[in-house]
Amino acid sequence: MEYTRFEKVRIIGARALQISLGAPILVKDAEGEMDPVKIAIKEMDQGLIPITVIRPKA
Repeated sequence: MEYTRFEKVRIIGARALQISLGAPILVKDAEGEMDPVKIAIKEMDQGLIPITVIRPKA
């Protein structure tokens, strides 16, 4: 699914909050990384974020 830039920012922000509150990190190459936003961006790039976007029918 293609996301708009607004959806991407919202998803990354929500996932970064989850990570900062102790959620497990889903990417393997984030060892040593401390910034939740950078980790969330890596997860987004790899398609691993477990968040669904529901759009209203047009």
